[in-house]
Formats: sequence, structure tokens, C-alpha cells
Amino acid sequence: MPSFDVVSRVDMQELDNAVNMVKKEVSTRFDFRGSKTQIELERRDGLVRVLTEDDMKLRALRDMLIGKAVKRGVDTKAFDFQAAEKAGGDMLRQEISVATGIDTDIARRIVKAVKDSKLKVQAAIQGDEVRITGKKRDELQDIIALLREQDFGIPLQFVNMRE
Repeated sequence: MPSFDVVSRVDMQELDNAVNMVKKEVSTRFDFRGSKTQIELERRDGLVRVLTEDDMKLRALRDMLIGKAVKRGVDTKAFDFQAAEKAGGDMLRQEISVATGIDTDIARRIVKAVKDSKLKVQAAIQGDEVRITGKKRDELQDIIALLREQDFGIPLQFVNMRE
């Protein structure tokens, strides 16, 4: 029976490359010269931490990160920008969490959308992914098109297509 998995993954190596490109640009840009700006990626937590001096630099860093991530093929829907908070010594800190895996609430919305389509397929939540199975490959492709049309707030990939 044909099946595929709906997942939400971010290539952490490409995200690391994007963060390193932002670091390099910060070191050469005139408006960041002499500032104590830091940006770093914590791979195990899936967090990008930004520390800078003022709100203007924070917005510039966010724009640079989004631009570099798009160039590297990282979907920016995965970024969740937390509110900026004051750090010691007139500094601002912001954490950007990177969504990996499908949350159970979003997985339920995906299953509901599949069931509302009235196609003869089954959807099952398996950990942080959703498996879709059906008798016909064409129906599975219709489900992929249906899920691409809708916005679930996270990037979705369709992997592991089997016959």
C-alpha cells in the first residue's frame, strides 16, 4: 500500500552556514564596527542567540539572518522570533527558536485536513511526523497538493514515498 511521511525538518548545517555568513558580514559592515554584537547557533537546542547594543542593530541582524537563510535554502517559517529582552550593560538579547518536527496540535490539524478532503486515505500521527497511506498513488499526490495549499505555520516536507 503506497504511503509517505509529512515531516518538518531544517537542515542544521545550512542554518549554521547562514549564521556564519551573518557573523562574517557583521565583522565587515561599517554600522557594526566597534559594537559588541554576537550571533551564535546552539545546534542541540535549535536556538539562534543574538546579543547586540540597540534595536536598530537587532532588526538589521534579523534581516541579515533571514536573507542568508533564504539564500541557503532554509525556510524562514521555521524561525520563531522571541521578544527582545534587556541584557546587562545596555545590551539587547533575542532568542530565535528553530522549529523541528511537527507539534501534536499541528499534526492534528494536518490529520483533520486530510480527513476533510474525503479522499480514501488514512493519516496517522507517529511521533513528530504524520504518515499518510492510501490505495492509489494519485490520491496521495492530491493530498500533497492539498497540504501545500494550506498554511500550517511551519515548513512541511513530504518524504519516504513508498509503493
